[in-house]
Order: sequence, then C-alpha cells, then structure tokens
Amino acid sequence: MSKLTEMVQDYQIPKVCKVRQIFDSTRLKDVEGKMSALWKASGISIKPGARIAITGGSRGIAGYQRVMKHAVQLVKDAGGIPFIVPAMGSHGGGTAQGQEKMLENLGITQKTVGAPVVSSMDVVEVTKTELGLPVYIDKNAVEADGIILLNRVKTHTSIREEFQSGLLKMMAIGLAKHKGAAMTHSLGTPNLGENMVRVGKAAIGALKITAGIALIENGYEELADVYVLRQDQILEEEPKILQRAVSMIPMICTPAIDALIVRELGKDVSGTGMDPAVVGRPINRKPNEGPQVEALGVLRVTKRSDGNASGTGMADFISRKLRAAINEEYTCVNSLTGMKPVVAAIPITLETDRLVVQGCIKASGQIVNEKVKLVLIKNTKSLDEIYLSETALKSVRELIRKNEFFPEKFPVNDGRNGVPARKTCGLQGPVGIEICSDFEEVPFDGEGNLLLWEDS
Repeated sequence: MSKLTEMVQDYQIPKVCKVRQIFDSTRLKDVEGKMSALWKASGISIKPGARIAITGGSRGIAGYQRVMKHAVQLVKDAGGIPFIVPAMGSHGGGTAQGQEKMLENLGITQKTVGAPVVSSMDVVEVTKTELGLPVYIDKNAVEADGIILLNRVKTHTSIREEFQSGLLKMMAIGLAKHKGAAMTHSLGTPNLGENMVRVGKAAIGALKITAGIALIENGYEELADVYVLRQDQILEEEPKILQRAVSMIPMICTPAIDALIVRELGKDVSGTGMDPAVVGRPINRKPNEGPQVEALGVLRVTKRSDGNASGTGMADFISRKLRAAINEEYTCVNSLTGMKPVVAAIPITLETDRLVVQGCIKASGQIVNEKVKLVLIKNTKSLDEIYLSETALKSVRELIRKNEFFPEKFPVNDGRNGVPARKTCGLQGPVGIEICSDFEEVPFDGEGNLLLWEDS
C-alpha cells in the first residue's frame, strides 16, 4: 500500500441522497420547421452551384446532427453545394485528422448529414485588426462562395464581453484554426475577451457570410431555440441571444461545498473540460462566479475528447483511470494555445474513485465527517441529477427558508411552468429542487469505481 493511499483510505464518506434540480425547460420540438421558416423570412439567397462552407464545432450541442443535416438541406434546396469545415481552433491535437475525428465522434459525417467534411489546418490572412494583428481564417472556408456560421450561443469560460461563445467566436477562434486561435489568445487571458471581439468583428467584415445559425439550450441539455441571421444582423442580434441563453444556464444549488466530485470532464462538455463557473475555479483572474469549493475531484475524461483532458488542472485530485486516458500532446497543445497552460496540469492522482472522494474529504478540512458538504455531479452540463450529503442539503434548505435562493414557493415535484429563475453565484441557478431518495451510501464496486452514471 502506498503512503498516499494510507493517508486517505480511512476517511468516511457521508451518505448522500439523489436530488433533482429543476431548470428552465423551454424546448424547441420542430427544429427543421423553424429553421426553414426563418431562412425564408430572412431572404437569404444562394446562387445555383455556389460552394457553401458550414462550420462544425467541437462541442456536444443538443440536436447537433439534426440541425447540421437540415442546414445542409437548406443549401441544397437553394441549389448550393454544401461542405462541412471543422471550426475548432486547436482542438483535436491541432491536426486536420484530429478535428475530422472529433466531428465524427459528435455524429457529423458525410453519411449522417449529407455533406462532406473538408478538414485542413491551412489558413489565409483575410484582414488585420485595429491593433494591426492578422486575422486568419480556414483556407477552404475563405475560398468557398459563402460561409454559414453554425454554433451554440452560451457563456464562455474566460470571456465576459457582450459576445462570448457563439458566432463571433466561431470566426475569431474556431475558423481561425490553430494559427489564428493562438493569435487571438496571444494578448493573454486578461485581454482575451476584448481581442476575441475585435478579431471577430474584423473577420465578419472581411468574409462572405451567407448566414448565421445560432442555437441555445435549456437547463436539460435540450435545444431551446434556433435563430437564423443574415450577415448584417449578427453583431446586433447575437448579444440578445446570449442574454436569453444565460437565463437558462444550470448551476449547482449549493453555494458552499467541501468536496465536489465530477464524474467526467471533456471538450464536448466545456472549452476547459469543466465550466469554471460551475465548479468554482475561475481561470481568468476574475472573481469566482460559482460555488465556494474546498476540494475538487475528477474521475474520467469523455470518450469524445480523444484524451484531451484540458481542465484537469482545476482539480485537486484525479483517478488513475483518468490519468491513464490523458493524451498529453492534445491536452497541452489546446491549453497552451488558449494561453492557460495551468488547466493542463496533472493533479494528485489516486488509484480509485473511492480514494479520490476520500482525498477530497481530507483536503476539505472538515474534522467531523457528518458535517462534510459532499456533492457529486456527472459533469458541468448535466446538472439535473446530483447527489448531496445531509449537510449539503441542509445548507440548501436554509437558503430556501431565507428565500435567498429559490422563489418563496419552490416546486418539489415538477411545477416548472411560470416559476421565474433566480440569480445566484453570479449566474443562473435552478428554479426548484426535488428530493428523489433517502440518504444512502455512495455506491462503489469492488475495485473502487463509482457506480453513479456511465461514462460518456
């Protein structure tokens, strides 16, 4: 037995109960119908035979394959020739093959969406920013007759401008490929937001943008709405779309956590593997927007990430299984391009999931086991089902009693309709909770693997 294992193995893990967090459940059912109606109403035109590049990002977006397939069909119906361009900066190890593989992992292939994937890391300089910095864009996209920017609009892990993750970022970082993404990040994390907006605005004025297709998700990782914009509408409308997206963001209902366990991180979950605002680990030198977390443990990296474990550096402990799955080249290239090498750091590694939980409990500094506020989540996107220790749940009940978190009459079964979201931890939180089980032991198998949720 190692000395490290010996140090943590006797720490008792408090019992937990399953809690369902209730978020905004707005859902768009007829995606294709709304896209077609908006496309027609926008007056977007494509000349017969025009080659149109459609951007394919690296995130696991709700309804991604369905939306991409219909975007391809809209181009075909207009007589155009669509193709997909990976638009993911330095992801996939910063290689053409790696980025095509990432799209395949997300279900985006010629067979599934009806258009070929044309992947290359070649870029051309299309203009310069007002600071004189070059703006690089994927060569295949530039040489096309038009570009459709397709992306989800949401908050960014490091940017707090009126534009964050969305269509503008798709040009400044995604379509910029490795070379351009490095340039956009070159002024450092404190200046990333302003520079990203500066680069994106310069790019939109220099490119042939056929349309922008913006998606937003609800608190359950479902497609909430879709927007189809002309080139001249993007700068005005995207900030408004972001405001609506922010109102649906899921958060953990516990503002102070002793030990937070995240089942998985991944590039399909967040640009930094885990959303810093959810796990309470800011990486942009700005105030924490999430819960106060004493100790953070992570157990796995998603299969879709191909070993890119960017975000591990935010954790205090990881499991041996996570460490064995890390592709250091992919992780370091992506993190260094983003000017945040710290998120690629490898934390203390413990042999099993159980030991990671125990390590976090030790590091939390709570002497009395029963007082440990333990929270377990699947990942920072899937927050509708979480597990809370008794003390953690008591802290939520106290907030409810004081009317500091949820509405005065919060739902305990469902009853989401008409219940307004409340601000908490700087962003949005759930509008209610439902306690789904009694307090039970955290389940592990004989080898110490956590038996909550399956690997993604």
